[in-house]
Amino acid sequence: MKNESKLSMLSNKIVLTSIFLLCVILLSSCAKTETDKTNETSKLIDSQKNSSSTVNDETDPLIVAMELAYPPFETKDVKGNPLGISVDFAKAFGASINREVKIVNTAWEGLIPSLQTGKADMIISSMTITEDRAKVVDFSVPYANSLLGILVNKDSKIESVDDLNQKGMRIAVKAGSTGFLYAKANMNNSEIITLADESACVTEVSQGKADAFFYDQLTIYRNWQKHLDTTRAIFIPFQDTEKWGVAVKKGNSELLNQINAFIPEFTNNGGFDDLSEKYLKEEKKAFGELGFKWFFDLT
Repeated sequence: MKNESKLSMLSNKIVLTSIFLLCVILLSSCAKTETDKTNETSKLIDSQKNSSSTVNDETDPLIVAMELAYPPFETKDVKGNPLGISVDFAKAFGASINREVKIVNTAWEGLIPSLQTGKADMIISSMTITEDRAKVVDFSVPYANSLLGILVNKDSKIESVDDLNQKGMRIAVKAGSTGFLYAKANMNNSEIITLADESACVTEVSQGKADAFFYDQLTIYRNWQKHLDTTRAIFIPFQDTEKWGVAVKKGNSELLNQINAFIPEFTNNGGFDDLSEKYLKEEKKAFGELGFKWFFDLT
């Protein structure tokens, strides 16, 4: 009997111990489950916060492509930072829509492709609005006028564009520019010399290697003033007034509407007057004396 009693007591202890261990395991499991749920909930809340922050974040920079080779509109300071009228204009627009502006220096022929491939949001680079360009990008309302002028060698007898449309005449133009397009369409008898940049064209004329350089009147004026000993300028208008516009990717109506609303407001508030005073004070005075329509006078 004693042995049976001892066995019974031992059996009861084992059962009680098993029940106790099972309870401990169950409680531990429940506690762990609740902890995991808490951690998962915390992670979800953090994720939602991050997601909400991303959706409402207006700090993504506005990427503006421009060729920094056309002072004083698009150029660089002594440290290599973007500088000029177009740079200030772009930053003013960015501020109006609460977006930081990042200027990306882009070769002229790569400007439109940069929009098409999504590398840039817009182009502000003294770009003339043309039918061909408007087929592949959307242009804003105009913000400036532009007429072509002619830079010729000081010893040249050329007095008008008609004097250039003859065999033996060599006309320097910057690739892809409006002067290039005009020369290709109208100077059928001349030899067209296509160069990569403005300075190369000026050098050709200054050294007598080319008879003329077609570019906008302001650029022609500025280069004439730099090379008074070797060049002359012809400002007689020989084509309709052209307009500059801001370009955005085809179909980007949101950004297009924003820039279209900004341009007249900026103009009416004297924004372009201030930029003219800052960068083109002498040139504006000279244009007034010559009777030329000023760049930003769209009336």
